[in-house]
Amino acid sequence: MLSSISWRTPPHGYGPWEQVTSHLTEALVAKGVDVTLFATQDSMTSGHLAGPVARGYSEDRDIDAKTWELLHVAHLFERADEFDIIHNHADIVPLAFSRLVDTPVVTTIHGFSSERILPIFRSYDDRVAYVAISDADRHPDLTYAATIHHGINIDDFPFDPVGGPNLLFFGRIHPDKGASDAIRAAMATGHRLEMAGIIQDHDYHQREVAPFIDGDRIVHVGVVGGSHRAALLGRSRALLHLIGFDEPFGLSVVEAMACGTPVIAYRRGSMAELIDDGVTGFLVDSFDEAIAAIGRIGEIDRAACRKAATARFGVERMAENYIALYEDLIRKAPRRTPKSHPAETNSAVDTRQPPAYAAGAWGKSGSVTGKDGHVRSFDIAFSWMDKGLVEALEKMAPIPDRQAFYDLYCLSHVATYHQAFKPRIYARSMAGCDAAEVDREQKEIRIG
Repeated sequence: MLSSISWRTPPHGYGPWEQVTSHLTEALVAKGVDVTLFATQDSMTSGHLAGPVARGYSEDRDIDAKTWELLHVAHLFERADEFDIIHNHADIVPLAFSRLVDTPVVTTIHGFSSERILPIFRSYDDRVAYVAISDADRHPDLTYAATIHHGINIDDFPFDPVGGPNLLFFGRIHPDKGASDAIRAAMATGHRLEMAGIIQDHDYHQREVAPFIDGDRIVHVGVVGGSHRAALLGRSRALLHLIGFDEPFGLSVVEAMACGTPVIAYRRGSMAELIDDGVTGFLVDSFDEAIAAIGRIGEIDRAACRKAATARFGVERMAENYIALYEDLIRKAPRRTPKSHPAETNSAVDTRQPPAYAAGAWGKSGSVTGKDGHVRSFDIAFSWMDKGLVEALEKMAPIPDRQAFYDLYCLSHVATYHQAFKPRIYARSMAGCDAAEVDREQKEIRIG
């Protein structure tokens, strides 16, 4: 799973691509899929985490976006033969690597920043399985393997059967998202407007938004995430989504509906696929129609909003649709055997394949009693090793009873130096450790 490295996965606040990637990764892992998430090193996942860059380039301006994006993408594709599927959520750069590997590649197109990037999508149309996030966002020049709507963790958005008196704008402060129309609509109807979102176009903000923010009738709370995000969405009378572009999807739209909050949106892009007009909100074609819809918002049953979001936009449904796509691509792909993958380390490692004679895989399981009296199980998987070396390893003393090995659950991926033929085993730390624990626990065992 290749995430964007603009923000952490999942993001602290803003970061829709990273949020969707995280939702899908965690849902797949929960279904028993072995997932390696390639993301920033401060990312959080119950799968395996890999990646060379410490933080997102939008969070740390000292990180050059172009340099680290290329290193990030290359880091995955240099390990491509370890995986059954590569799923790209990082836009166009990974497409240029796709013909260099045999592994099937899926690319979720989260939107087109402009027509200028279409040549690269066209160039790899016959190699990469494209997924549209809405039927409205399908480009006529491209071939698609599927349309799969984003899913959210419904339980993260508690249902509020009552809501509150305020209207809500939730999105980037940018002309595309219609912040100024939301302000005008709230003022015209006498409602208080709460606004949440990153300021992405500063000139637009200074011209169309800032002059109206008074801290009373028009309030901007900035970027919000987690429980604050859900509370803000749930306590609102309606979400105003008066967009100025053909939006490929709207996470805040389905999140609001999950909380029971209806949505008033311009009938553009994917909105007709997300909103049932008159049931979960209103689709409007003009500003005057938006004003009229605000006056009719009491006609919407908030329980119906919740029901629709649960049925159509749950993360389980998204994961099942992607698994079906993965299985179809694997069936159609040439027969191949993925290699075991090593634990991620922050240092450069030699991951070249050993000579052909060192093929095969054997393993051994057992347990270790730590100094604290707790028993840790382990599973040792030896890959690309000759049987004689495996037998020699089995004669070695048991794993030492020391802190460094308490949480090891897998020893995998033997890589051999081509020059000295000196095998190395990398230890991957137990799933559930945080990033700092993983860094502390990763060890390299050198076999003389």
